[in-house]
Amino acid sequence: MPAVPTSEADLLAVARRWAADPASWPVRLRFDPTSRWYARLAADDDHEVWALSWLPGQGTDLHDHGGSSGAFLVTAGVLTEETVSGARLRPHRLAAGAGRRFGPRHVHVVTNRHTAPAVSVHVYRPALRRMTRYHLAAGRLLVTEVAEADVAW
Repeated sequence: MPAVPTSEADLLAVARRWAADPASWPVRLRFDPTSRWYARLAADDDHEVWALSWLPGQGTDLHDHGGSSGAFLVTAGVLTEETVSGARLRPHRLAAGAGRRFGPRHVHVVTNRHTAPAVSVHVYRPALRRMTRYHLAAGRLLVTEVAEADVAW
């Protein structure tokens, strides 16, 4: 699938185009019983696209995207995104077809809390170079790790 510059379309629209044609993906979707599976589908100077699969109970740590903006689209199943609101995490349920845009300072947790597997497509601009993981304690975000591209993923 040819990349469409994100200056011509928003990141969620890019995710929708990739989600509409999984047969064009350069990797085959998998489900890994030990951890959340992910694979980069495309990358260029402007953005990158990832596919993720989530079995029930699989999820991320509380994290940001290292200054990248992004969007993700749930293509199958249901995911719960929790964002920091005041001193706690606020959940948002996203069923298949639902998507979310976010800016460069977005911090969240994404989890499959349901009984069926889930799949999502994520787009980041610029490409992910680092991600910071956090712990929420007493209403404050505390850094637990800064992960670098090509090292941690």
